[in-house]
Amino acid sequence: MGTTRLESVPEPKYWHLKTVLSDALDSEFSVGQILPNERELAARFGVARATLRQALEQLELEGRLQRRRGVGTTVAPPRMGVAVADAGHAWPGTAADAWQSLDSTEEAPPAAVAHLLETAPDEPVHTVRRHRRTHGQPVAAESLYVPAGSVPGLAAVDAPAGQARARAVLRELQRLRLEGQDRSVELGSARADDAKQLDRLPGAPVLVVTTRYVADGRTAAVAVATYRADTCRLTFADPAGADVELLAV
Repeated sequence: MGTTRLESVPEPKYWHLKTVLSDALDSEFSVGQILPNERELAARFGVARATLRQALEQLELEGRLQRRRGVGTTVAPPRMGVAVADAGHAWPGTAADAWQSLDSTEEAPPAAVAHLLETAPDEPVHTVRRHRRTHGQPVAAESLYVPAGSVPGLAAVDAPAGQARARAVLRELQRLRLEGQDRSVELGSARADDAKQLDRLPGAPVLVVTTRYVADGRTAAVAVATYRADTCRLTFADPAGADVELLAV
């Protein structure tokens, strides 16, 4: 590759570099191809490595690049559409659910979740961990928090641990009459445990979808799902049946 120097521009240097790199991805690289290392790229474009990292991070956020464990930075395929919800508003674990349960434990939830559940900060709740794959690759990891009061019949169920326990929590939760649910979406960084499930590096950009399930006039459960921002295009269905798309850009 030749050497390309950046001219003085009014916009931040990393932003202009992002545009130059994006053009290079279109003309010189193919999907899945590994980029040269940071030292080589910084020398090619005549920028500091800190500036290069900012540009690469922005391209990763926009879904153009992927950082892969033990591989490096590769050119990402086009984002795939992932349906987050439909107009049916069903409980987790129903027949149409795309998630696979992994295990269930009893532990105190994060403070923000405890606030939504209206439980004491140190009060243990059932925590069901699930994951989701699309086209053979991991796209999301979820923790579903269910207070004991939402599943009173669970004490009589002989499923002490693992997937069996997770399925039992979901079955008991479905005995409640779901009155509604609401969601919030925010951009975040992958925590170490989520990053491992998603085959990402800690700190990689993710979309965090928090869903609050309501039954009997109270919050019956809260799900916190972490989606890969580099590969996912989240779609929601509004009450009129139209799909609403959300991109991490």
